[in-house]
Amino acid sequence: MGSQPEGPFNSIENAKDYVRLLQETVADARQEIAADLAAAAETQSDRRLEALRVIHYKLEKLEQHLHSSSRALNDLRSLRRLLFDERAERASVQAKKGPDAA
Repeated sequence: MGSQPEGPFNSIENAKDYVRLLQETVADARQEIAADLAAAAETQSDRRLEALRVIHYKLEKLEQHLHSSSRALNDLRSLRRLLFDERAERASVQAKKGPDAA
C-alpha cells in the first residue's frame, strides 16, 4: 500500500486545525459583514441591505456547521485514543502472560 498524501486531512488533528482556521476566517468575515450591515442601514439601499442580511445569515449557519464539525473531530480523536490505549493495554497484558495464554 502507498503512503497517504500530505495535506490538511491526513490526520484528525490536522483536520481539526484546518476547521479551526476556517472558523476564524468565517468569524472575521461575519464581523466585517456586521459592520457593513450597520453602514448599509444608514443608507437607502434596501437591496444591498437585504443581500448583506442573507450573507450574515449564511455565515452564521456556516459557523454553526464548523462548530459541529469541530466537536465531531474531537469525538473521533477521543475514540481513536480510547481504542489505541485499550489495544496497547491489552497487548501489554498478553505480553506479561506469555505466548501460551489465550
